[in-house]
Amino acid sequence: MANLSETIIHQAIQGDKIAFAKVYQHYRTPALKFSIALLKDTEEAENMVHDVFIKIWDKRSLINPDLNFSSYLFTCLRNMIFDYLKQLEKSQLLRQRYMERMERATEEDQEAIEIRSRVLQAAINALSEKRKLILLLNVEGGKSYQEIAESLRISKNTVKNQLVKAKQLLRERVDLAG
Repeated sequence: MANLSETIIHQAIQGDKIAFAKVYQHYRTPALKFSIALLKDTEEAENMVHDVFIKIWDKRSLINPDLNFSSYLFTCLRNMIFDYLKQLEKSQLLRQRYMERMERATEEDQEAIEIRSRVLQAAINALSEKRKLILLLNVEGGKSYQEIAESLRISKNTVKNQLVKAKQLLRERVDLAG
């Protein structure tokens, strides 16, 4: 990967969108390869690269232009991926614990599960129509963020944000009832 001129990086950091587009084009492929190597998931790697560039653009005024931009980019990307993997691991652990509890469930527990299921359904019904539609397309329909975004003509980031908010609200409501 040939070095990008420091002038272009300086211009991008100062808010020049055309220069930033050049920085993005220059680093996108190596950043994507790096992300795929760590995540083993092309779609999520693309999301991470996209998100890290948005974050860099938003925080460009805090970037020291005298430091190595490439190191900065890959450090940000690595940290973002590690945070994601920690959250994923936590989510998988919670899912595993849930499955273990389900295996030990008795008939008495079945009633509690049914109540919890009704509470969950009520919580889903209480979501806004758009948020509910996005959640159902993802969970029941098995649609990817990209597929949902295209079918609803919204950004993939909006889909992601709406799913995070929906799941957070559902968790809160089900935990309060449980």
